[in-house]
Amino acid sequence: MSAADFLLSPEVQKLLKVAYAGADSQFPVRALAKATRLDEDEVQRTLDHLVTSGILTRHKAQADEPEAFGVNSQFIFHAELRSIALKSFAGAEPLRAMLRSRFKDSVLRAFVLGEDDAGTIEVLVVHGQKAPEQSAMSEAIHKLSKATRRNFAVHVISHTRYGALNARDSLHARLADGSAFEIIKPGDSKAQAPMERTGFLHSARKKLAALAG
Repeated sequence: MSAADFLLSPEVQKLLKVAYAGADSQFPVRALAKATRLDEDEVQRTLDHLVTSGILTRHKAQADEPEAFGVNSQFIFHAELRSIALKSFAGAEPLRAMLRSRFKDSVLRAFVLGEDDAGTIEVLVVHGQKAPEQSAMSEAIHKLSKATRRNFAVHVISHTRYGALNARDSLHARLADGSAFEIIKPGDSKAQAPMERTGFLHSARKKLAALAG
């Protein structure tokens, strides 16, 4: 069940997934029906509802071009709705499903760091004992981008590197930002954290890293 099911119908979610992925793009009914695999009449009814609600805007037909629809950035709850979409059906949920199915043995944690103005979603993946193959990850992200019509910028780091992040790291700042959120936690997958090394030298390194932070 989507985290937005309580608020948005499946038809609305499918249409907004395409609309938000397109940023400032405008879409005619036929293009939206094809992208969402919904009937054109159903798409038209849903669009009329979204326009009346103020969520989308209607752009009148010009010359031989049909009328089109796009996101209304002036909608009073635009920022909140975009955040809901990112944290559920239009970002986090398909990304989480892909990582948990394709990389369940390697992805220990995963975070959505945020979304830029062009709609690109930045992701941090933390692997455990086993690192995901770079080619396999690239291929999976490419397929996900085509399926969701979103672009993803993915950082893959080890659990050890994640534990050593400090205030001087840009990733540390992104994780501390209020827009970042975790989509896979330890225990959500079969990935195992690397064995902790013991000994005086390792303990000293950890203390130095903490002091440097």
